[in-house]
Amino acid sequence: MKSAREKDSFLQRPKYLHLANRLRVDIENGLWAPGAQLPVERELAETLAVSVNTVRRAVGELVAEGIVQRRQGSGTFVTPEASAPPESAGAPEGRRLIGVLVPSTTYYYPRVVDGVQRVLREAGAGVVLASSKYDLGVERDELRAMLDSGVQGLLLVPNLHLMSDPQGYVDGLRELPLPYVLVERRPPAPEPDDPTSYVGTDHSGGVCLALRHLHGLGHQRVGHLGRRRTGTSARVAQGFDEAAALLGLDVVDGSVARQEGWAAAEIAAYVRSCAAAGVTAVFCHGDRDAAALVVEARRQGLTVPDDLAVVAYDDEVAEVGDVPLTAVSPPKAEVGALAAQLLLRRLEAGHDALCHRAEIQPRLVVRASCGAVRPAASV
Repeated sequence: MKSAREKDSFLQRPKYLHLANRLRVDIENGLWAPGAQLPVERELAETLAVSVNTVRRAVGELVAEGIVQRRQGSGTFVTPEASAPPESAGAPEGRRLIGVLVPSTTYYYPRVVDGVQRVLREAGAGVVLASSKYDLGVERDELRAMLDSGVQGLLLVPNLHLMSDPQGYVDGLRELPLPYVLVERRPPAPEPDDPTSYVGTDHSGGVCLALRHLHGLGHQRVGHLGRRRTGTSARVAQGFDEAAALLGLDVVDGSVARQEGWAAAEIAAYVRSCAAAGVTAVFCHGDRDAAALVVEARRQGLTVPDDLAVVAYDDEVAEVGDVPLTAVSPPKAEVGALAAQLLLRRLEAGHDALCHRAEIQPRLVVRASCGAVRPAASV
């Protein structure tokens, strides 16, 4: 008979090798260009919900392969190409250059950027990639730098959730002298004829997929451990409330809790509250909070998924853990690819370009934390 750890274990190799492969793919896909510096190990560890030692060993694998270089006192850099032109050289004459501004290059958005770069590479276009680091001042400066660099179009993920007047900001983008498309953002309070084009994830639809799955497994009391003031938290929260009402779920007092951040003690208190209220499943906005919830539930003597089923939203690091997490997986690469295609069409059409608004529904990736896999389709 297998031990509990063997039953729960998902990875067939150490975590650091799994992480090394992820970083390798990100570099191959151009997330960090030759010569670019990687985020510091502590930042990567916090973003990817692993230990610093795991990151260090993963980076060590890439150093051994010659993919990255450690420079004493400076950091870790992608190994430069022998004949790589200087960054200041810009795009070759006649080649389109597209600016891509995202909030983060370590969590969620690397897959979006993958999709963008694939489409633009096939179209022979270059990319100027920048991160706002969830800072409005940095976002303003990076946008100005992109305009000064001579890009012909923009793919933007603005930090609307941090702004006092997000719709005013979106309206102001119409003054830009070049075409743009919002990515994973949409105007928060648009007028009926708002001309803003955007491509994003149908977050509400993804939450409904998760709750419908849990409901189908027999769960009636489902909680929500959520976030506030993130780029997607409002849509996810709205999706939970709407899906719970649609499915007739029993939302008891204290089972829905949303705040800007979750400390370990707060998650522990939430688990106790759910156990006392008879909650049998929890939907978590964010893989890291979901993983912490699983750890705390087991510490309190609950088994996952038998006593408490858990479903996460994001699917960034959901598969890494003793209990792999069932997760709503936003179509990040597909969103990036469609946004890039739309921007290229806008560049071709010029002033005749039509406004497009597109949302793609996520997938539900079923793993061990909910206790069931999808039934095979009947024939």
